[in-house]
Amino acid sequence: MGLSDRERELRLEPPKGRVRMVLDTDTFNEIDDQFAVVQMMLAPERLSVEAIYAAPFRNARASTPGIGMELSYEEILRLLDRLGVAAEGAVHRGVTQYVGPEKVARDAPAVDDLIARARKDSESPLYVVAIGAISNIASALLKAPDIADRIVVVWLGGDALDWPRSFARNAEFNLMQDVGGAQVLFDSGVPLVLIPAMGVTSHLTSSVLEIEKHVEPCGEIGAFLARRFKEYSDNHTGWTKEIWDMAAIAWLLNAEWAPSITIPTPVLTDDIGWKDGGTRHRMRYVRHVERDPILRDFFARLIGFQDGRISPGFR
Repeated sequence: MGLSDRERELRLEPPKGRVRMVLDTDTFNEIDDQFAVVQMMLAPERLSVEAIYAAPFRNARASTPGIGMELSYEEILRLLDRLGVAAEGAVHRGVTQYVGPEKVARDAPAVDDLIARARKDSESPLYVVAIGAISNIASALLKAPDIADRIVVVWLGGDALDWPRSFARNAEFNLMQDVGGAQVLFDSGVPLVLIPAMGVTSHLTSSVLEIEKHVEPCGEIGAFLARRFKEYSDNHTGWTKEIWDMAAIAWLLNAEWAPSITIPTPVLTDDIGWKDGGTRHRMRYVRHVERDPILRDFFARLIGFQDGRISPGFR
């Protein structure tokens, strides 16, 4: 039947209370997903995490999307092991192919799990936080269009809408991996919170010195995150690294850390451009992130976990 404009606007408001959520992540693609996973799992008072899905990716680290998905699945397990969290029944493999320009739904355990969880009776919607290619979520929306009325998608994808195309042609990694999948998302009418990369979350960076002081001393998980951070570059002199995927979790933890507005959902063109959405359904658009409180929260949660005051787990 579809949400009314008023119902969608209400869904796009920052959530109150504890949030039902799943995370879709290409965890081995870079190093920022790992930080986002840990911050999420260490926020049980706010986030009721039900499942984690491995998303596909292809780059120098993975020659095919399927290999990227499998590497991400294995990285999720490594993180949970260091957090002392049992993964059985809560971590699912995603699709091995992109939805693509043909907009073909792909089968995977993650897709089926998302559909089932979205259809569960609940007083609150399921928040689907996506920090990789949108292929799993797009496949679920194609297979089960009815779930668009039952979920809110929070996606870190694309660059700022006003980011000059001459710089990067909007070729942000998550978006350009599966343009067809992103078009499915934007056209589905699902309540969407869009968090851009360049021009917005590119401000969310850290340095080796900061990581060594505040992350590395925090037990096995801190040492693991610090190692991942430092091995990303051979030259740490004057070097900082974006950890932009943390912004998606931050919006759920405290929307004031990621100020946003609602706008008509733009049209994503085949050549990875934006067209004005006109009278299309509205989405929430994050325009800025507050780097310092996001990282302070993360450091505090690591210390709380190390001290035994925070007990992570699936709910």
